[in-house]
Amino acid sequence: MAQEITVPQIGESITEATLAAWRINEGDAFNGGDILVELETDKITMELPAPESGTLTKIIRNTGETVPIGEIIASYEPGEGKNPSPEGLQESETTANRPLPPGAKRMAEEHNVDLSSVKGTGRGEQIRKEDIVHHLEKSSSASPALPPSISRSTDSGEREKIVPMTRLRQKIAERLVEAQQTAAILTTFNEVDLSNVMKIRSRYKESFKEKHGSSLGFMSFFTKASVEALKEFPAVNAEIRGMDLVYKNYYDIGVAVGGPRGLVVPVVRNADLLSFADIEKEIARLAGKVNDGSIGIEELQGGTFTISNGGVYGSLMSTPILNPPQSGILGMHSIQKRPVAVNDEVVIRPMMYIALSYDHRIVDGKEAVSFLLKVKQCIEDPERMLLDI
Repeated sequence: MAQEITVPQIGESITEATLAAWRINEGDAFNGGDILVELETDKITMELPAPESGTLTKIIRNTGETVPIGEIIASYEPGEGKNPSPEGLQESETTANRPLPPGAKRMAEEHNVDLSSVKGTGRGEQIRKEDIVHHLEKSSSASPALPPSISRSTDSGEREKIVPMTRLRQKIAERLVEAQQTAAILTTFNEVDLSNVMKIRSRYKESFKEKHGSSLGFMSFFTKASVEALKEFPAVNAEIRGMDLVYKNYYDIGVAVGGPRGLVVPVVRNADLLSFADIEKEIARLAGKVNDGSIGIEELQGGTFTISNGGVYGSLMSTPILNPPQSGILGMHSIQKRPVAVNDEVVIRPMMYIALSYDHRIVDGKEAVSFLLKVKQCIEDPERMLLDI
């Protein structure tokens, strides 16, 4: 008897998904666990495995269509499935040794890329989408066969190229406009001297890594400083829910991470209960999952406050935009050595501009300025965080 294949429940805030690519065709046999189709949402790309062996009898919804959660997209007849050929075993073995994220796999198939000639720069030398792009640029001579998302002007006379927005980009646009329209967003700025943090990192980086197996970065300091400031100014950790203000006594900090498909914000849970090492390891774990495309929807939901580091891209100053329904986001920026006055003397210090964008419906200007000042104090005098002062 024919069985239905439906779009599974992906997360409480996701109501639809786009069929990014069917991996098999009508009439093809498959084994239980084989990937049938890739699903793309505004937050993640996921692969839908076959629940059992069988044969795909009918594809109801095609690649590129956006369908609601629970929608029937295909049907199949349960059966024996397929018998892997020696070539199939060899290909599977190669793929298992060098697993590809969905986006990279799709690009490799579209451009017939020989993966054995591509150098992976991901964790464990995993091949990422950027690696395939670099390979295509390097191997192409006159006119690189680049995907539409990275096309560039040529001497052919073409001055414009129209490319449909991806589902991810559409959703990002919707959320950014929604944030601007529903919240009264203001931004306040300050600058922070990183001298003491850099001295601590320089002094203890080797012993820290030897003991904990992770590097001591800046994010753990700013996460800890943010938690201290949130405790002192709870409105920045609150949200509007209907006609109520919801003050949260827990600190789930979203950390913006650039991935192959754009910026995503995985959440470090209960950051107030974690040590510096725990925070560094958790951020590294989440960033790794973002880069290899395995981040789960549950790891992207429920943050109470966000930290975004535009400095890794060279930004000197920016106004970060809120991640609804949160009422605050901290922006970090590039570190620059600048002359500053210390004890009436001009000295050169490693300085960073920091910014707090906040929802003025919840957070008053004085609270926002004081919050940012607290972060500054914690970073410039890290012992404060250890002594709880």
